[in-house]
Amino acid sequence: MKKKTFVTIISSFTIFMLMIIGVSFYLLLPMNAYVETPGQADNIKQFMTVAGKRDRTKGSLRLVSVYLSQANHLDWLISKFNGAYSIEAKTEVQGNVSNSVYEAISKYQMKEAILSAEEVAFKAAGMADKVKSEYRGIYVASITKKSHFAKKIKVGDTITKVDGKHFNNSAGYQKYLAAMPVGEKVTLTVLRNNKTLEVSGKTIHLANTKDKEYPKGRSGIGIGLVDDVEVTTDPKVKVNVGQISGPSGGLMFTLQLYSQLSGDNIKKGRNISGTGTIDDQGKVGEIGGIDKKIIAAKEAGSTVFFVPYVKATKANLKLDGGQTNWQAALKAQKEYAPKMKLVPIRNFQDALNYLKYGKVIKTK
Repeated sequence: MKKKTFVTIISSFTIFMLMIIGVSFYLLLPMNAYVETPGQADNIKQFMTVAGKRDRTKGSLRLVSVYLSQANHLDWLISKFNGAYSIEAKTEVQGNVSNSVYEAISKYQMKEAILSAEEVAFKAAGMADKVKSEYRGIYVASITKKSHFAKKIKVGDTITKVDGKHFNNSAGYQKYLAAMPVGEKVTLTVLRNNKTLEVSGKTIHLANTKDKEYPKGRSGIGIGLVDDVEVTTDPKVKVNVGQISGPSGGLMFTLQLYSQLSGDNIKKGRNISGTGTIDDQGKVGEIGGIDKKIIAAKEAGSTVFFVPYVKATKANLKLDGGQTNWQAALKAQKEYAPKMKLVPIRNFQDALNYLKYGKVIKTK
């Protein structure tokens, strides 16, 4: 009788251990998704030099990031109990492009953020004549499967000419190609890793492009594009952010650079974090993961956080998952950082007005 009981205990223990191993194995299985968690709130002055010099003044303007990594089922389980974890489908984050293509686009977005920051900061500091921009061509951000150039050009290439013609903006290239017959041969001059090459292929019909000017739709080469602009400045600005990528540091880069160029002590010893894209006119745009960024800013000791602000409309609420950045930030502040001051920002000047004079725009 005792022997049977002992055998039963051993069998039960074995089954239990197998179950534990099975569950553990399942929880660690990767999902076709990312887990997003709070990242760092880095003092930008450690990344930036102007004329070879770093900012030595007290206080900090912080670039806030999120961590994005391959999710597993354990991450998914944690996300059900911890609001600092969220699971995002890969297609929601990077569309249908590969990991390597997504990384290339994110790095380019960071480069563009820094270039826009240079244009805005130099102008704001009264040094507009010290910054020059040159339009290089079309940066290839994506390539459709139907494109005849799908195996000839790569994401990250810059198209500088079409049939030997260089235009001063992407609209020029698009208009040149738009009226061509489908199947027309065109030759692209492409800049790749500082080397120039030429590739040829045929135009295709672009879906959903019918309008009054093109009642049958436009022709094109089947790529997603952004303008590739090179900016040169005097004094020279260098920014090295390591592995951080994406466009959301634009506003904070601009503020840091303006402070160094102008000598204006806008930080006043304060620990300030923020986020938001910026264009060459100083307009600030919305970003993702703002709740995680508020957590990261709080952990870095920030007392102020700049939030991109747009008025809520039915259209943008539908696009942005039901909340604007400002609405999501207010909710995150209440839960994670009730003592942190949120400042709504529409453009660079709003941020400057707060830092200099304590002015805050109305949100109602």
